[in-house]
Amino acid sequence: MIFISKYVVPKGYIGISIFPFVFLKTKSLKANLVVINHEKIHLRQQLELLIIPFFIFYMIEFIYRWIQYRNWDLAYRNVSFEREAYAKEKDLNYLKSRPFWGFWTYL
Repeated sequence: MIFISKYVVPKGYIGISIFPFVFLKTKSLKANLVVINHEKIHLRQQLELLIIPFFIFYMIEFIYRWIQYRNWDLAYRNVSFEREAYAKEKDLNYLKSRPFWGFWTYL
C-alpha cells in the first residue's frame, strides 16, 4: 500500500519502505515505476529478513559504511540493500526472478 507523506519520508529522500507500506514524498511519484520498483525491492528484503532484523542489519551496516567513508550519502548508497535496489530498480521484472536473499551478492 502506497501513502503520500512529506513528513514520514526523511529530508533528502523521495521514498521509504516500512513493511507493508511505501511512503512517497509527493503524489506524482506514484507514477514513477522506477521509484516504486526500488521501494518494492526493499519490501522484499524486509520480508526475507523478517522485518525487524532488516532494520537492525541496515543500521549496523550504515554505521559501518559511515565510519568507513565519512560521508552520509556515500555510506547510504553503499549499504548492501541500497546497492541491490539501485542496481535493479530499472529492471521492472527483477522481483519475478530475484533469488532469495539476493542482497547478499551486494555485500
